[in-house]
Amino acid sequence: MPAAPMLAAASPWAFQAHPEVWFLVLAIVGLGWWATRIGPRVLPVGTPVATRFQKRAFVLAVLLLLLSADWPVHDIAEKHLYSVHMLQHMSITMMVPPLFLLATPAWLARLVVLEGGASSAILRRLSHPVVAGVVFNALVALTHWSGIVSLSAENSAFHYSAHVVLFTSALLMWMPVVSPIREERLGPPGQMLYLFLMSIIPTIPAGWLTFAEGAVYRVYDDGFEPWGIGVISDQQAAGAVMKVLGGFYLWGIIVVKYVRFAASERSERSQRLYGKEQS
Repeated sequence: MPAAPMLAAASPWAFQAHPEVWFLVLAIVGLGWWATRIGPRVLPVGTPVATRFQKRAFVLAVLLLLLSADWPVHDIAEKHLYSVHMLQHMSITMMVPPLFLLATPAWLARLVVLEGGASSAILRRLSHPVVAGVVFNALVALTHWSGIVSLSAENSAFHYSAHVVLFTSALLMWMPVVSPIREERLGPPGQMLYLFLMSIIPTIPAGWLTFAEGAVYRVYDDGFEPWGIGVISDQQAAGAVMKVLGGFYLWGIIVVKYVRFAASERSERSQRLYGKEQS
């Protein structure tokens, strides 16, 4: 076969339908629609089903999920550029899950996960900071194993299933920080420490990718170089995405939480001092 047709066949811009992604996104949108229908039946009259912020978070989460999991990002990430694969994983583990949790009203979370029932007990155990953090990071490490990466590139069904499992573990990992039920969250200092630990652990595979001398994942060394990006440069960029971009993203959240926590502490201290002066 001539070289040009071979490259054309390998082109990430050749449209590929992903009905499994469309089904998942439609199912999530359907759940959102169901919430708007069931809310007025269980909430006091006049109580909004969701706040404006929750609605915006839901729309943004759906759009990011569709962009990350559908063509062309999925196809470039799966077969051509591991750096795009890393950006895709960052989106479906670090951005989309917390947005969905922030978009979920507390009343809906309590309705779906009946407090005091078996489902509530199981969810509490799985979303415990130690359990959720260990499981999530173990899965992240496993998905960077060369055998798993090769299987994901060769088997679309396995790739999709791996993403679903990773996304679910990310939802649990974010629960101690942005659970819809506030009493299930860690306190601000605990959240900051937790997120700091989540930012440190991924530096191990990131450093391995960044400083490896040869091609770590042979499946990406196929001779096709989108935008002139070679396989070594690609995996170094992937390591940078995981270590630098992912780290700064989590540290940015920590800084915001610290500023808010410090402001809250100052406000409470001022109120206590004012109360003593008045008495």
